[in-house]
Amino acid sequence: MQSVTSQWQRGSAGGGGKRGGWAERVLGFLAWAQGSEGVETEQDEAMSRARRFLNLISHTWFLSIIQNEFRTGKIDLDSTMKLLEKLQMPFDYTHVKHVFKKTVDKRKAQVINIEDFRAIYRAIAHRTEFQELFRIYCQNSKVLADTDLVEFLKKEQYETDACETTALEIILKHEPIDEVRKRRQMSFEGFIRYMSSEDSSIFKNNHRTVYQDMNYPLCDYFISSSHNTYLISDQLVGPSHLWGYTSALLKGCRCLEIDCWDGSNNEPVVYHGHTLTGKIPFNSVIEVIDKYAFVASDYPVVLSLENHCSCKQQEVMADHLQNILGDKLLTSTIGDTEVTQLPSPEALKFKILIKNKKVGTIEEGLLRRDLDSHGETGEVSDFENLSDEDDFDDKTPLYPKSDSLKRKNDQRPSAPPRKKSKMKKLKIAIALSDLVIYTKSEKFVSFEHSLANQKCYENNSIGETRAQKFVKHSAQEFVSHTSRFITRIYPKGTRTNSSNYNPQEFWNVGCQMVALNFQTPGVQMELQNGKFLDNGGCGYVLKPEFLRDRNSTFTPHNVGRYSKPISLSIRLISGHQLPPSTLSKTNKADPLVQIEIHGVPEDQAKKKSSVVRSNALSPRWDETFSFTIQVPELALIRFCVKDEISLVANEFLGQYTLPLQSMNKGYRNIPLFSREGDNLEPASLFVHVWYY
Repeated sequence: MQSVTSQWQRGSAGGGGKRGGWAERVLGFLAWAQGSEGVETEQDEAMSRARRFLNLISHTWFLSIIQNEFRTGKIDLDSTMKLLEKLQMPFDYTHVKHVFKKTVDKRKAQVINIEDFRAIYRAIAHRTEFQELFRIYCQNSKVLADTDLVEFLKKEQYETDACETTALEIILKHEPIDEVRKRRQMSFEGFIRYMSSEDSSIFKNNHRTVYQDMNYPLCDYFISSSHNTYLISDQLVGPSHLWGYTSALLKGCRCLEIDCWDGSNNEPVVYHGHTLTGKIPFNSVIEVIDKYAFVASDYPVVLSLENHCSCKQQEVMADHLQNILGDKLLTSTIGDTEVTQLPSPEALKFKILIKNKKVGTIEEGLLRRDLDSHGETGEVSDFENLSDEDDFDDKTPLYPKSDSLKRKNDQRPSAPPRKKSKMKKLKIAIALSDLVIYTKSEKFVSFEHSLANQKCYENNSIGETRAQKFVKHSAQEFVSHTSRFITRIYPKGTRTNSSNYNPQEFWNVGCQMVALNFQTPGVQMELQNGKFLDNGGCGYVLKPEFLRDRNSTFTPHNVGRYSKPISLSIRLISGHQLPPSTLSKTNKADPLVQIEIHGVPEDQAKKKSSVVRSNALSPRWDETFSFTIQVPELALIRFCVKDEISLVANEFLGQYTLPLQSMNKGYRNIPLFSREGDNLEPASLFVHVWYY
């Protein structure tokens, strides 16, 4: 194909002046299109005629889209970009600009003719790796018949249910040339559009919608959860903003945190207490939640209240919750008043639940439902000076100790002995307490205490430091606990810059609400976003059976009989229109790809490709990486593209993370996302995936 292109470019060199009219140039273009076939093949005359006809159709289609732009002769870079958009394929401006500049190099005028435009289009869109695949199945023709496409889908993409109806749907969706589409065929133009589309993505199409059984109790799901949702920067002096809630909800987050404090004019405010972070009115937060709660997902939203308000302003909170949220607010049980099992996400669709401390039981609260409880308060026991988000053993210093201090302290116990905390009574407004139905906050004491005393609708919040110790020393008890009770993990207080912990270690033991600072980009949020891509991005992912079974003996450090190993092979073929290096003045980068497995400790793995020098447009690797994964149900796979700046430093270019079990087999494209989670289309990787 390259020889054809180069011949075409040689033939058009210098032919773009004012010589001849526009119609003559078009006729010359078509004559070239027909005549060029002889260069590419020496098939018999009948086949050659068919190929010439199909080639002519392709060129006629191409010309019909672009010809009006060339009526005046030539076009500049901006017009080139607009014209490429008409071809309904994504193009990156930086890469188009580079190819355009190479085309007009050494010319006086920075404009191109119709033949130049076609060469630019082909240089970017007609990828050789796609041509190699297409030629295998097109049977020496210029098109794939629907039967050829079915064969490709079954043999290469492992879509065993594919049939001619499947092929026809793909052709109708992706084939841009009318004449080819009407013949139930697919041209190379259609093939490149199909292979670059979501339909050929590494992420399984049926996982883009809710496909899991949503009728299990709430505690049987991982739930997308945010920490200090109102903050959009650090934890000490950064602004609080309603966008924190809007953004989290639009990402499918189902558990939001609201820190409530007394405000002026008897109106509660939301901010990070005892800091200089900004304040926003509580009622404004609830209005935003009311507006966006069910845009991304139909499934229930939990509002985790970190409540520091006086009883008077707690009543104001209760009024706002009821008046603003209306019927969305869950104010009574579903079905029986006696709760022996949590309801399912399906049963709670379009409902908002309040997570807060509660006076007495659900049943007692329901008996008061029709009474006016304003002015009434109740008391709950709590540890003095400890809110639901304070942790006994979270004593990590703000700044690391010097080496000498560390050495001295090596001989000391790793954590200070726990002091006995005085019990105190907290006053709770009954009006607010009675809005708590299935998500009653209960201070965590011990696994034994919970097993003996905790009700199914009572849940715990545990700080990351304490939770990490449980993962290390009491993993089986932790798994048993999370199989029964919703457990929320939150970042330690010393993360003043809003950094995040690794959520994977808490998912490994079944923690449902692993709350992260959504405003802070990084690997941790990429794992979060990747995990909750699953199940239609609805914010609820069903836990594996061994994390739901109350008799499970699973621990992430010793998976034993729960291991269902799979062998995974990934052939990294190429990249396409990757983001250039920030150090490059053109479109260059020295890309490498790092493939990571995140899961139980035994499955953690990281492998790197070689570096392709000075090529971000179309780097080619053709390297194969193999992994064995013991617990695929918990594994995530992350593809990270980096630019090698030096032997010891790499620059992040883009990444994509997804659950291992959401991965398609076969030839697949991998979209890339920025650190902030924005789609970097058209940047992508092209891989072949196989596992068994």
